[in-house]
This record gives sequence, structure tokens and C-alpha cells, in this order.
Amino acid sequence: MATPNAAAGETTTTENFAALLEESYGASTSLEGTVIPGWVVAIENDVVLIDVGLKSEGRVALREFGSSQELKVGDRVEVYLERIENVHGDAVLSREKARREEAWTVLEKAFQANERVQGTIFGRVKGGFTVDLSGAVAFLPGSQVDIRPVRDIGPLMGTPQPFQILKMDRRRGNIVVSRRAVLEETRAEVRSGLVASLREGQVLEGVVKNITDYGAFVDLGGIDGLLHVTDIAWRRINHPSEVLRIGETVKVQVIRVNPETQRISLGMKQLEEDPWQGVQAKYPVGTRFTGRVTNITDYGAFVELEPGVEGLVHVSEMSWTKKNVHPGKIVSTSQEVEVMVLDVDPVKRRVSLGLKQVAENPWEGFREKYPPGSVIEGEVKSITEFGVFIGLPGEIDGMVHLSDLDWNAPGDQAVQKYKKGENVRAKVLDIDVAKERISLGVKQLDSDPFEAVATLKKGDTVTCTISAVRENGIDVSIGEGVHGFIRRADLARDRSEQRPDRFAVGDKVDAMVTSVERDSRRLTLSVKAREIADEKAAMEQYGSTDSGASLGDILGAAMDKRAREAAKTADDDKDKE
Repeated sequence: MATPNAAAGETTTTENFAALLEESYGASTSLEGTVIPGWVVAIENDVVLIDVGLKSEGRVALREFGSSQELKVGDRVEVYLERIENVHGDAVLSREKARREEAWTVLEKAFQANERVQGTIFGRVKGGFTVDLSGAVAFLPGSQVDIRPVRDIGPLMGTPQPFQILKMDRRRGNIVVSRRAVLEETRAEVRSGLVASLREGQVLEGVVKNITDYGAFVDLGGIDGLLHVTDIAWRRINHPSEVLRIGETVKVQVIRVNPETQRISLGMKQLEEDPWQGVQAKYPVGTRFTGRVTNITDYGAFVELEPGVEGLVHVSEMSWTKKNVHPGKIVSTSQEVEVMVLDVDPVKRRVSLGLKQVAENPWEGFREKYPPGSVIEGEVKSITEFGVFIGLPGEIDGMVHLSDLDWNAPGDQAVQKYKKGENVRAKVLDIDVAKERISLGVKQLDSDPFEAVATLKKGDTVTCTISAVRENGIDVSIGEGVHGFIRRADLARDRSEQRPDRFAVGDKVDAMVTSVERDSRRLTLSVKAREIADEKAAMEQYGSTDSGASLGDILGAAMDKRAREAAKTADDDKDKE
């Protein structure tokens, strides 16, 4: 049994050791889960014995230090303290966890400072890849590998390269990185530098990177420029693939540079001579050339006169006879055609061409062969409200107006005799080459019956045949096709005799011409005027005061004379029959 002094000494020693231990490490349990320094005291086969200043050393597998680190006794190393002692009384240490903790600390600083970190892609997982960030494992989504989709990730595996940390959660141990963000940032820096160095008119070489319907994108060495389809060549190009191929190296000229949007417009045709220079001298108005149809639209066809120079044949200049027809029914793409230059505008870079002008004008040809007065025969093509169209030689039509169908019948009645497809004869009345019109007449094939009475004048007396009895008068005809009208008031001198119903169709009556209407081709007649004229003539012949004759005698004598003349005329007509 120890003496009090001895017991007191032992107690003092224990308390001093505990105080020293507390002074050295503080609350030792607070060290667990942290990285602490240690020293290599021994290397035994595949285990490294490390002293971390605790009651006992710890053992760490040699492989945790990696093949790149050569250890020797006395080296200082950073290790992760998992527990102060295990069941064997040894400290539980880990070099891998220490490296991971060190990496997390560095990565957090980089994440907060928005700095890039170095890493290596070493594995593939669902939706992306795993990246080693100096001990910390991060996730790289597939969409963040490159700016464009990458088909083969092989060349990137195991190669150290920069990454940008997008998200990190130390508590959960999650880190998401992006390689694409680094590439875009680098690309933007390079692009800004290149844009600043470019000048309009500068000639560069580039590689065709992509082809679209409207042009091609050319890589100028870190920056893309747009080569529009209209700037590839002076000639018409329907699609850039007709001239360019992806991966092809081309020489281009910088047309425009927009520093704000960093858009670059390129051109290839600008490196060649402009074919429109001196185009007026090469293609004078009125000359003929042969060209190739390059494009057909609803309003015409484009014809290439030479590479880079195209002219438009408007639909109205394509055919003399084919109207309202789509140009595609007259010409076809790639067809060689002869055209005439109608107009040249070098400022607007336009050439107007004519296709029909190189062929004979059918209206001029018709005029030479069938001058006005000629008689032709043709097929009725159509019947309209204003006339009849007749097909003529040269695939053209002539029109017979309603007023030129018949001398006697009204036009709306005369046109009913005609049917589409039947052949009719007509006389050429007029030819207007400028307006492309030919006027024809059918009634002009016969003489005008009105000319038979053309010598009649006001005051002449004629014998008429009653053709119709109306309430306000009677219609009469004089000869063949000449019509007249006697008003009710002109049917007799005496008012009681001015009744149309006392006349019948077919009766003959003598009347005096009171007016000749050549426009309407009608005569206005009067029985009353004829009777008054007869009475006056009788008075002059028989009614002198010396004769002593009464008015009744005078009129009777005049009537007898007129009756004898009428009877003689009737007998003469009978003898002729």
C-alpha cells in the first residue's frame, strides 16, 4: 500500500500528463474528422506508420499515397483523423480522405472566386461522366462536355483539362462541373480579339463549317462568319451545296463586321470581277442573244446570258398568242432559248428580255397576208355579250361586233344564229397591230340595202309596204331591208282618218319622206304630208280663177289622174312578173 505522499505523487503525475495532453491537443475528440499533420516513422511493406502526436501511431496503406509520391522516414504528410484509437489502440488515419478534404477546400475557394479548376475525366456514368478534381470526384453532364455534341469521348479521357464548377454541396459531397463553359468563355475571348482585328475588305482563308439553305458558316480560326448564298457567286445559286462542301478551305472577303453583335458577313464573289460592269455595251437594246433558263416564277422566267448576268422575261413578253398562261408551260428550266434585249438598267442590275420578239408578230403577218377588205373563213371560238370571236391563221382571233353581224336584225338577235365550233365567213374591217386587235364583219359580205335608198331625200314620195301595225303608228319597209315609220298623226290629213287599225300588214301606201336617219338606218314618213303636197300641186295645176273649176272638181281631176297613174304602174308590174 502506497504512502500518502506516494499516492499524492502518482496523482500529481497523472494530472500533469492529462494537462499536458490537453494543452497539446485541446479536446482530442474535436480532432476527429479533420486533417492533421503527421510524420513518417516507418515504412513496413505496404503500410506506412505515421506519428500524429497522439498516444499511438496510425497505419495508412502505402497505395493511398499514389505512385507519384516517394515516401521516406521523416517526411511530413497530411492525413485525415477518423478516430483517435481503434480496438487495437491505434489511431485510424486516411491519406485519401485528407487529399479529398484538401481538394474540397481548394475547390470551394475556386467556386466562390468563379475560377477554373483542373481535372481529369476518368469514368462514364448515366447522363454524363466522372471527373477527378485532385481527389474530389465531380459529375460532368453530357451536355456540358463540348459546345457541340461529341460522338467520341475517348480522346478526352485521362487528359488533364480545365473545368468550371457549376454547383457544389460539401455536405452531400456533390460537385457539378462544365467543360463547355470553359470552351465558350475561351471562344468568346478569341472571338472578341479576332473581331477587333478584322477590317472590311480583308481577304482571309477559312474552312466551311456548316451549310444551310441561306448560306454557309466559315470558320476563320476561332470565329465563324456567314457567307450568304447571294455572295457566293455572281451567278444564281439555288443552294450553297451546289458550290461548297463541309470541310473545304475557301478564300473569302470580309464584307461587314459588327463589333457589338460580333457578326461577320463574308463574300466570295467579291474576289471576282463584277460581270455587270459594262453590261450596257455588251447587251445593247434590240439585239438577240441565246441564254439558259435558270428559274421560273409566276411572273416570268430568268435567263442567264453569262455567269452572273441574268435577265427577266416577263410573262407578258413570252408569247404573242398565249395569254394568262404560266411561264412553266412555255419554257422549262435549263432550256436554251433565244431572247431579245428590251431594256438594261445597270444601276438596279436588271435586264429586261423578250421571248416573243424573236418570233414573227402574227398580227403583222396577218396584215400582210389579209389586208382590210379581205374575206376569210374561220371557226367560232367563243360568243360573248359584245360579239363573236373567230379563230384566224397564226393562232390569233378576230372579233365580229354585234353591230356587224346583220344589216337588218338587231345584234342581240343576230348573234343567236351562231354556234361555237361552226365555220363562218367574214370580211376584214380593221387591223390594229399595236393593240393586237382584228375587227371583222359578216354583214359586210353583202351590200348595204340602205344604199338602195341613199338617193332619197326629204320631200320624196315612195310606195311602202306595211310590216307592222302599232298603236302609235305603223312600221313600213321600202325595198329590201330598209325600214321606216309613220306616226299616228301622219297617217292622214283628216283627224278622223288617223287610225292605225284601218291599215293591214302587207298593204301598200304612198308616203312622203320627212327625214332620213342614216345612223339608225330608218326613214320617217308621212301620208299626211303627201296628201297636202298633192292638194297643193292640184291647186296649182287646176285651180286657177280663169278656169271656173270648183275645189271638188280640182281634187276630183287630181284624184282621177293619180288613180290612172297607179293603175298603169300596177299593170307594168304585172307585165314584169
